[in-house]
Amino acid sequence: MNPDQIIKNIEKIMIGKQEVVILLTTALLAEGHVLLEDVPGVGKTTLARTLARTIDCGFTRIQFTPDTLPSDITGLSVYNMKKSEFEFVKGAVMNHIILADEINRTAPKTQASLLEAMEERQVTVDRVTYPLPSPFMIIATQNPVDSLGTYQLPEAQLDRFMMKLTIGYPDSGHEKIMMKQKLRGDIEKTLEAVISKDELIAMQNEVKQVFVHDDLLEYVIEIMNKTRKSLRLSLGASPRATIMLIHAAQAYAYLKGRDFVIPEDIIYLSHHVIPHRFLLSQEGRINKITTSGILSDILKETRVPVVAK
Repeated sequence: MNPDQIIKNIEKIMIGKQEVVILLTTALLAEGHVLLEDVPGVGKTTLARTLARTIDCGFTRIQFTPDTLPSDITGLSVYNMKKSEFEFVKGAVMNHIILADEINRTAPKTQASLLEAMEERQVTVDRVTYPLPSPFMIIATQNPVDSLGTYQLPEAQLDRFMMKLTIGYPDSGHEKIMMKQKLRGDIEKTLEAVISKDELIAMQNEVKQVFVHDDLLEYVIEIMNKTRKSLRLSLGASPRATIMLIHAAQAYAYLKGRDFVIPEDIIYLSHHVIPHRFLLSQEGRINKITTSGILSDILKETRVPVVAK
């Protein structure tokens, strides 16, 4: 099994976006969820749908609106008059790859309906718990430039996303290739799966066996503790963030063909795993400091361990 197949297949559609494809695949192998924050029309939905097709998994797109109800997401019990009993009707979240499109356009109560699914991989309806299929991944999107009619995602929700990514505009050369693809026909519809669900689950299990040296664990903990003590932050990184960063590093090392994590994995991934969990303090807001800038400063002042390979 070669995880590079996943990346190469997605890149047939996502032209010139190798980094975001690699990071999305890293989160997939680490069993994490991803928040895509970007302007409209750059391919957020296409990326999620292409990923699902590549790994031969079911795909559900949920268009979040102010009137979306929690039961639309988790499902509900409906009375069957013929059988004289209640039957569970599956909600939209009962699938493998879930695109939560414009997640910040729905009310907090509906946003909260995803919390159990994201953390415990299950939903509870009328005191009955239903497990979600495996593999399972939520890819949520939000538009950073249109705040009208939106609700800010709460910290508890943001903390459940392993990574926050952006796709960005293509350069002129790659955009021309995309245009030619569309003129020849929709290649996305003919895209075939390169691995099965069982093969993906096997890869995810292999990722968990990637070795992480104790010095690296202490390095990550030191970084996290500094975020919690920073006067420029009112909320630093959580223990969940610590665990997610380690899992992401294991998956990234696996993608690179290694069975061990190196410090460079931690440093690179921390920029995608940590900053979206921060809350700036009043001092930070007054000085117009960015959360990414704070993390960069912390990384510079933290000694990088020398780990024998």
